[in-house]
Amino acid sequence: MPYYRTVGEVPPKRHIRFYRPDGGLYAEELMGEEGFSSDSSLLYHVHPPTAIVKSEALADIAGQTRLTPNLPLLPRHYRTADLAAAGGDLVLGRQPLMGNDDIVISFAVANAPSDLYRNSVGDEAVYVQDGALRFESVYGVIEAGPGDYVIVPRGTIHRWVPVAGPAGAGPDVEDAFAGGPAARALVIEARGHIRPPRRYLSAAGQFLEHAPYCERDLRGVAGPLLAEGEDVPVIVRNRAGLTRLTYAHHPFDVVGWDGYLYPYAFNIADFEPIVKRTHAPPPVHQTFEGPNFVICSFCPRPLDFDPRSVPIPYNHHNVDSDEMLFYVAGDYSARKGSGVGIGSITLHPSGFTHGPTPGAVEAVIAGMEAGRRSTDETAVMIDTFRPLLLAEPAAAAEDPEYAWSWARADRG
Repeated sequence: MPYYRTVGEVPPKRHIRFYRPDGGLYAEELMGEEGFSSDSSLLYHVHPPTAIVKSEALADIAGQTRLTPNLPLLPRHYRTADLAAAGGDLVLGRQPLMGNDDIVISFAVANAPSDLYRNSVGDEAVYVQDGALRFESVYGVIEAGPGDYVIVPRGTIHRWVPVAGPAGAGPDVEDAFAGGPAARALVIEARGHIRPPRRYLSAAGQFLEHAPYCERDLRGVAGPLLAEGEDVPVIVRNRAGLTRLTYAHHPFDVVGWDGYLYPYAFNIADFEPIVKRTHAPPPVHQTFEGPNFVICSFCPRPLDFDPRSVPIPYNHHNVDSDEMLFYVAGDYSARKGSGVGIGSITLHPSGFTHGPTPGAVEAVIAGMEAGRRSTDETAVMIDTFRPLLLAEPAAAAEDPEYAWSWARADRG
């Protein structure tokens, strides 16, 4: 994280005695990246965070999902509403769609609280499509709603709870689960850390003036979250799979913490689009970076304003990357007529040139001449620099005609 925070009670210096009201010492836990050489936070627990009383291996259904090459090479289109399984929680209910050695991209419809969970493989970015979720962690609570990215640092013990409220689930989600709160979310699991792009930050970590968002747009936790309990299970993911560790005391016993490493939320509506007179390429939409991938936010913005501009993407072939796009709101004019709609996920792989549907350019130009001045589309894009492999759950939601949509439109 690019700036320092302190939450709750902490002593005046690190690693000095910090007494509980009963005279005992609070137990320190340093959460640090890259072997004491990068960002960290220091947490103060009522009980030792090291005390476990049981360890059990768990079946790892999601982690054992077979990933297969995109062969024969095709652009792909998945409708998330058509995924075979729906419901469950946001951790064990994830349905992997695609991935590689750097990233796994899943979709979840959460209508139940998750178990306590710690991902020790890498950071996670959870994008909430709709519904409302309460993110509870050793750091505290974040209330997340539609359009929120929630960044969860590696090793954070947390859980997800669907909730109702002002940012509650839309009727279509609630109706599917007898009116109970539910949420749909895209889950991005990295094999490393997810951060704001370095080009947006000063050497000291402050967001620079040209960055499309800043510290004021980030929402951290709201105070410590204290819970009591003994023999509390926590599901832990490491590279070997899943383990259920039983802790002697509830991990949510942190009275305070400080540092630069913590979960936070950022809403896609707070991303400030960067525009040019002619069409700007996807790097202007970059929101986060991870190991061998980037996450971009396409948001409503003014159309390109040169009188001769072509105000939608040109045909392009990213020779070094695969491109996944999740359509979450508005009308994505570049692919009108292709079957793509809200909730669609497309995959345009390296080795394939993609771009607007034939006729889309002319339609947008006609709209500009009739007075249209802005786009209303919202989408999340992930570009990976290794090929994305396909996961079996995605097959049930695939549109088998998508690959031919450019040819169909071209032939009328």
